[in-house]
Amino acid sequence: MNGRRILAVGDIHGCHAKLVKILSRLDFQPQNGDILVFLGDYIDRGPHSLEVLETLTELVIRSPGNVVTLLGNHEKMFLDFISGAGMPQLFGAGLASTVRSFAAGDGEFTQSHMMFLRNLKLYYETDDYIFVHAGLRPGLPLSRQSDNDLLWIRDDFLNNDYDFGKTIIFGHTPFQEPLVTENRIGLDTGAVFGGPLTAVVLPERRFIFAD
Repeated sequence: MNGRRILAVGDIHGCHAKLVKILSRLDFQPQNGDILVFLGDYIDRGPHSLEVLETLTELVIRSPGNVVTLLGNHEKMFLDFISGAGMPQLFGAGLASTVRSFAAGDGEFTQSHMMFLRNLKLYYETDDYIFVHAGLRPGLPLSRQSDNDLLWIRDDFLNNDYDFGKTIIFGHTPFQEPLVTENRIGLDTGAVFGGPLTAVVLPERRFIFAD
């Protein structure tokens, strides 16, 4: 990465105020080559999913080569909902709060938001890191990982110390504080459940929080 910083942000889940706060603390400098990675789960459960999508969409438009947005299982469920599948599961997973967010205030869900959601990536890989929403299936190369595992895996990934050859930066599973091992960093600290929104600055592994 030629000395450039990578800034990765955990699960937001409609917590727009925490997102704004953490962005102000990250000091993202795309002009200096910073890469800003979001690990998915931008919507559902929290009160301001639309505002989160608006902020992230604007970031991508302003710095398209320096902002990476990954697909989370909640975005996948929402896209399935738009296509007519999975409504009962979605509402149990917090879709109702997303619908309320889209219906409230002066904002509206636009084609730009839909394009943002449809362009989310399943993973992002560098020389030293693999960024993914949920994790990876141990024993399989990245090219053979299933979409379902990338978005949903928990115990089979968390309870196995398989070395993928790079540090895995992931969200999806909430912890009281960031999970840090030699080759894994978990950044979901339950922002929507009262915990902080967490980011990490790489390669120094410096953590930044927004309550």
